[in-house]
Amino acid sequence: MSGTFVGMPAFPEAARAAVADARLRGNLRHATHTIRAKRARAVAEVSDWAELREAGKRIKDHTLRHLDRYLVRLEERVTAAGGTVHWAADAEDANRIVVELVRATGESEVVKVKSMATQEIGLNEALEAAGIRAYETDLAELIVQLGEDRPSHILVPAIHRNRGEIRDIFRREMSEWGRPAPEGLTDSPAELAEAARLHLREKFLRAKVGVSGANFMVAETGTLVVVESEGNGRMCLTLPETLISVVGIEKTVPTWRDLEVFLQTLPRSSTAERMNPYTSTWTGTTDGDGPTAFHLVLLDNGRTDTLADEVGRQALRCIRCSACLNVCPVYERAGGHAYGSVYPGPIGAILSPQLRGTGSEIDASLPYASSLCGACYEVCPVAIDIPEVLVHLRERVVEGGPVVREGNKVVLKAAKGHAAERAAMRAARWAFARPGALRAGQRLASRTRRLHPRTLPGPGKAWTATRELPTVPPEPFRDWWRRTGGGKEGGK
Repeated sequence: MSGTFVGMPAFPEAARAAVADARLRGNLRHATHTIRAKRARAVAEVSDWAELREAGKRIKDHTLRHLDRYLVRLEERVTAAGGTVHWAADAEDANRIVVELVRATGESEVVKVKSMATQEIGLNEALEAAGIRAYETDLAELIVQLGEDRPSHILVPAIHRNRGEIRDIFRREMSEWGRPAPEGLTDSPAELAEAARLHLREKFLRAKVGVSGANFMVAETGTLVVVESEGNGRMCLTLPETLISVVGIEKTVPTWRDLEVFLQTLPRSSTAERMNPYTSTWTGTTDGDGPTAFHLVLLDNGRTDTLADEVGRQALRCIRCSACLNVCPVYERAGGHAYGSVYPGPIGAILSPQLRGTGSEIDASLPYASSLCGACYEVCPVAIDIPEVLVHLRERVVEGGPVVREGNKVVLKAAKGHAAERAAMRAARWAFARPGALRAGQRLASRTRRLHPRTLPGPGKAWTATRELPTVPPEPFRDWWRRTGGGKEGGK
């Protein structure tokens, strides 16, 4: 995905460093608990939340099953409305298309709406390499950009920063990017927001090219939808002369009636609002109103490969609400950077290894970045069974097997470092298929129980360093059942 994550270590190593940072843990704990509590109250107001959740799941599943048909319809409607559609197979394609479109305008800078798709493909880095400067206009994204940082949360990219850190970043960096921070800037939220507003206003009024993503694309009319809370999106979508939107193909919904479901569930599940302060929709171009040129870049970048996986494809339902991050005990302690992707938390642990494959150390470790507690599934507004996909991907890492990559069926080799696990699972499979051998093994384990160690050697040492081995009972369950007649002493 983004070049900013190249070379990241495996999740356990990155998480170990994050957990040792007390300030980071404090920032994350405060922010996630606050958002979690607000979301719970907002969702509790809706009497038919379970029905809305089920409707969102079914709409997404239907769309994914017929995605080819809806994408063709979307292209037809966008084109008929005066827009131009570009198809990008991967990040390289998408970056090349956007760079060429910006160069065609003769401009050397763009303003951007918060977009995970452009972060995924490393668009800012590609634009910079082409001599084009991209200005992030979302407050949290601005903080990340000025701090030469990486996003660590889907909804609040700068969640790992506190107000004092943000003040220092503004004081130190704003002057290098444009209007400097006001003299005597404090860490008051109102002052920080005003500093960002003044800094960005000149960019909004000067920029001729805007770059956005989209939360949804309505195939019925070719309409794109962006929901946000600050108004910067509205400025980027209406003031520039040219608008370029880079959107993942899975963001398609068939009709406006379908969109209505998500406009209820997304704001409550993300920002804990009944509706987003700004919901911007646009269809192609209109004379005398908004950009005169509109380009839609439809991004695949591993999505059709993911779609081919009957279990893993449910990750493509994701509407990027971030609710799963805010309830995840692993994310709360490790933070987003440890996931090595613009998609952190539980959804990132199942989405990134599918979009990128499990060939790298970080991607092979992500399916294990979970306690499988299931809290993520309980809060997901489109009912993605993240624990199910995590177990599915763990099996893929350990055993390898057939997958689809770049549209071709390939067979993955089993990952290194899991030989002991594979051997244990094969031994268990052999024993469970042979009742006599299983019975003999259980009896042997019971009779030698006093000789069993309290900790495991070798690879198992890390596991027993934080937990005790289960105690073997004096006799196997089958023997007890036969002796007591199913719990009735003497078989009576």
